[in-house]
Amino acid sequence: MDMNFSIGKGADITVNYILDHFTPALDMIAAVIGFVTDGIQNSLLAIPAPAGIVILTLLSLWRVGWKFAIFTVLALALVDHMGLWSGMMESLSLVLAATIIAIVIGIPLGIAMARSETLAALIRPALDLMQTMPAFVYLIPAAMFFGLGAVPGTIATVIFAMPPVVRLTNLGIRQVHGEFVEAGLAFGCTARQLLFKVQLPNALPSIMTGINQTIMLSLSMVVIASMIGAGGLGNTVLTGIQRLDVGTGFEGGLAVVILAVVLDRITQSFGNPQPSLLKRLAAFKKQPKTNSANTSSLQKQEA
Repeated sequence: MDMNFSIGKGADITVNYILDHFTPALDMIAAVIGFVTDGIQNSLLAIPAPAGIVILTLLSLWRVGWKFAIFTVLALALVDHMGLWSGMMESLSLVLAATIIAIVIGIPLGIAMARSETLAALIRPALDLMQTMPAFVYLIPAAMFFGLGAVPGTIATVIFAMPPVVRLTNLGIRQVHGEFVEAGLAFGCTARQLLFKVQLPNALPSIMTGINQTIMLSLSMVVIASMIGAGGLGNTVLTGIQRLDVGTGFEGGLAVVILAVVLDRITQSFGNPQPSLLKRLAAFKKQPKTNSANTSSLQKQEA
């Protein structure tokens, strides 16, 4: 009796079965994801580089501070000078599309895990598999199911980058202090009101950390996804590898780093309550008046 069992052969059979019986569903998924990805990409590419630099600089000034805003304008001007602005916008569009899809799926999944231990026990192994599987492996079924281009790259990126937002949404809701939940129930909150008015606001720092990590993983996977035609800065890096061109590869890698730093700092700021830009400017304007008032009061005391 032959007891040999090939896991690889079983995977091939599963993939072929899906291709034979679920092609219309796969085409529908590809159409929806393609619509989202192409819409974001066309919108970003329609923005001229100077206008894009101004927008990201103002966003950095609003959310982080003037020092980081200076870094943002200089770094993005360097990317534009290297001729990689369009590639960076293509990569950013894939990151945004993958992150939006991961959030839409991941946050409700994390909420469901926080409410059900059974569901959490079932989903955790799948999340472990998604996080530990080598990133290149995701490219094979994505290319087989959806061909080449931005759509399979986005799908592979979603699978690779979604676990952090699921895990940290689950963790953030579970770590909401019991007294807050009891107070909400005492005031007559329904389950829906308790979720949206008590649990999610208090879990927001954890959820934003998950979204931040999802964005970072998406950016790393987008570069790898250039191997199946996803485009963007990954093409520049891949060209440098294929031609053994250190300069081209370094420029592409530097542009990826700059985009990662800008996205990381901006998204981190949304998880930490900060005064608005107008309040900071108002405080800055009041400071000299306070100093002058203190000086005049000291002069009166000496007189």
